[in-house]
Amino acid sequence: MPQAAIRRAGAPPVQTRHPAFARYAWAVLAYNLAVVLWGAYVRATGSGAGCGNHWPLCNGELAPHSPAIATIIEFTHRATSGLDLALVAALVVWGFRAFPRRHPVRLGVTLSAIFLITEALIGAALVLLEHVARNASAARAWSLSTHLLNTLTLLACLTLTAWWGTGQPAIRPRGKPAWMAAASLAVVMTLGVSGAIAALGDTLFPAPSLAAGFVRDFDPAANLFVRLRGLHPLFAAIAAAWLLFYAMPARPQPPDARRYARALMVVLAAQLALGAANLLLLAPVWTQLLHLLLADLVWISLVLLAAARLAEGASVRAV
Repeated sequence: MPQAAIRRAGAPPVQTRHPAFARYAWAVLAYNLAVVLWGAYVRATGSGAGCGNHWPLCNGELAPHSPAIATIIEFTHRATSGLDLALVAALVVWGFRAFPRRHPVRLGVTLSAIFLITEALIGAALVLLEHVARNASAARAWSLSTHLLNTLTLLACLTLTAWWGTGQPAIRPRGKPAWMAAASLAVVMTLGVSGAIAALGDTLFPAPSLAAGFVRDFDPAANLFVRLRGLHPLFAAIAAAWLLFYAMPARPQPPDARRYARALMVVLAAQLALGAANLLLLAPVWTQLLHLLLADLVWISLVLLAAARLAEGASVRAV
């Protein structure tokens, strides 16, 4: 039966599937999560200036000789980021060879490549502008926020590429589901920026105790990063309430959406618990990294949930 006739009959459109490509795309997404976590480790250990203000060279060298620990940490991040470019380039070539014209995978791999390039350029700007290490300027807050928003967009593009590679239909934004999804994504992006600034505040201005930290957080004379750090838990509570509302609609929804909604709620609960632990333990590096990992998993779960609800034919597949 022609695809147009299938659509008139109310059945979902036929999609091209490529399991091997999908597995590779999920692996590339996982690798990017590892790169993001190592980048956070660079920030948490104050190693962002390990290669000086040189880019792409490290302290003026292609490969540093007798490097310090900070240099090793920063150089490793650059090396893994360079490998990421090759992995995504292979994803683009494979995507265009394996899928026909106008298939959403082609859009996904193209956007993934674009945002990976902008990710590298923003990272280079951070180094060249010296918005690393102990820099506590307001300009660093803007550059950090830009970097975080680009990272989230890159992860979303890679997630959708892998999802479409499994044969899922294209997204068709429409009506209330579209603006609900957009609002939810915006909430998590805003929370992510708040969290990145709070984490930088923990790195630059570590609190000697929980009580002393609270006093600093609400001191009008404190640095911007410290004052915003105190607001992050409030933002997190508001965002969690909204995401729970979004994940539990009263109406029936597609089976995939129900599965992603459950995943979102589980990861969100773990994230809130770890956030409390991070606060009580005064933000050691290991809790910061786990907190970031769970934040990225919340984001990926939300992207998949929104995609499943906005997928072409989702309403006719609802049960």
